[in-house]
Amino acid sequence: MATTRITRSWRPENSPAVLILTSLADGPKHGHALLKDIRRFANVDLGPGTLYGAIARLEEQGLIEPLATEDRRRPYRMTPAGSVALADVVSSMRRLADVGAARLTIATGH
Repeated sequence: MATTRITRSWRPENSPAVLILTSLADGPKHGHALLKDIRRFANVDLGPGTLYGAIARLEEQGLIEPLATEDRRRPYRMTPAGSVALADVVSSMRRLADVGAARLTIATGH
C-alpha cells in the first residue's frame, strides 16, 4: 500500500485568509509586515499575489478594512466581523484537533 503525504498547502491552518486574520488579530499591518509575521508564526511564505488576492476577498467580505496609507504602504485591520470569523475558525480547528488527537491515541494506543 502506497503512503500518501499531505502537503502543507492543503492544511486548513495554512489558508491565506486564516493566516492574515491571525496576523491582524494583534493589530494593523501593511502587506510586507503581514508576510513577515506570517512567516514568523506559521512558517509559511505567501506570495504577493496570494496575499493581495486574499486581502481583496477579506475586504469584500467585510472581515478587514484598509486604513489611511503610510507612505506607499496601506495598512489593514481586522473588523469586528473578522474577529468573529477568526474565533469561529479557531474554535472549529480546536475541535478538529481534539478529535484527531483522541482518535490517534485510540488508534496507536498511546
